[in-house]
Amino acid sequence: MAVHPTAIVEDGARLSAGVEVGPFCIVRSGAELGEGSRLISHVVVGGTTKVGPRTIVHPFAVLGGDAQIRKGDAAGTRLDIGADNEIRESVTISAGSKRGHQVTKVGERCYLMAYSHIGHDCVVGNDVTMANGVQLAGHMEVGDGVIFGGLAAGQQHSRVGKYAFISGLSGISTDVIPYGMAIGLHVRLGGLNIIGLRRRGVPRPNIHALRAAFRAIFLEGEGRIADKARRAGEKWPDVAEVQDVVSFVLARPGRPICPARRDGSDDEGEE
Repeated sequence: MAVHPTAIVEDGARLSAGVEVGPFCIVRSGAELGEGSRLISHVVVGGTTKVGPRTIVHPFAVLGGDAQIRKGDAAGTRLDIGADNEIRESVTISAGSKRGHQVTKVGERCYLMAYSHIGHDCVVGNDVTMANGVQLAGHMEVGDGVIFGGLAAGQQHSRVGKYAFISGLSGISTDVIPYGMAIGLHVRLGGLNIIGLRRRGVPRPNIHALRAAFRAIFLEGEGRIADKARRAGEKWPDVAEVQDVVSFVLARPGRPICPARRDGSDDEGEE
């Protein structure tokens, strides 16, 4: 353990083996830093914040600050951050709120670039990348492997399914399906994240089936997206990626699903 003499580590903070706390950092009572984690300098870690092993936090980040809610009550709320994350300069991640789940969660191996923000009660999965200035409002759910381009923003209670790609400068006001590629001020699906599917090693037949299901749900015929999703689930019962999309669409019937652009394209790239 190495704590710089200018750092403040309050009584009741828990520092595991191999932790580094750099110059002018503040670690509040009740905070927990996992084995081998590192605060480079000028980092503030709030009470009841857990930082996972080997996570690196760059200058001026603030982790576990009170939820940004008028007349909020911070008692009993917390922030849980998993292992092996890199949190860059001036990132802010709020603790949960009494009005929500009381906890904000960030998974493992995420890369959060400068000035990005994760609001109260968000649940962010593993291997998520947030480029500079991405803003997630409270109560959002973000699946594993999602990539946000710079200055993208999400509205409260929005969901982004796993391995989706959100283009830079996009605004998320509806739920984005797993593997989708969403673009625009009020996002529309520009197709599927084919590059991401290839990188994950998804078999070619599954990609073909997912493309066909995407067209069937979003681009062909009339009717409700939920009804067309059910039919797609019945047509491709053994394709895991199709079932991921169908389950996502049907999971929260009260939430609007991001629609597709009607410009004749069904995805990015050929497969």
